[in-house]
Amino acid sequence: MFKVGDQFKQKFSYTQEEVDMYASVSKDTNPLHIDEQAGKDSIFGQRIIHGFLGASIFTRIFGTLWYADGTVYMGQSMKWLRPMFTDKEYEGVITVKEIFPEKNRATYVCEVFEVESGAQTISGEATLMNKKQYVWE
Repeated sequence: MFKVGDQFKQKFSYTQEEVDMYASVSKDTNPLHIDEQAGKDSIFGQRIIHGFLGASIFTRIFGTLWYADGTVYMGQSMKWLRPMFTDKEYEGVITVKEIFPEKNRATYVCEVFEVESGAQTISGEATLMNKKQYVWE
């Protein structure tokens, strides 16, 4: 069973096609995400990916990769520190911050870093419950 300080890391990136699909599904069609000229004219100089799309690495980790069977998301806080762009590699990192064995819960530090520069793009925390796998004896 995991303990405080344990980490899990997952690299990821998104294409513009994936950003466009996310815009379609979420209905967030802000031109900064989908219009090339709007992106060029923005303070970022190019289109940016949706903040929640970038942060979805956490749901991927918790929902399919890290003790996933039976996981229930209880809460997530987030701060977006830098824009994220298509076709760049990022790494999502979760670190076990606190364990509540009597409630089958754990709190994690959640971070995203741009792989090439090491710059942090997202910071936050998540609390999850899992009565099947979060069992400490």
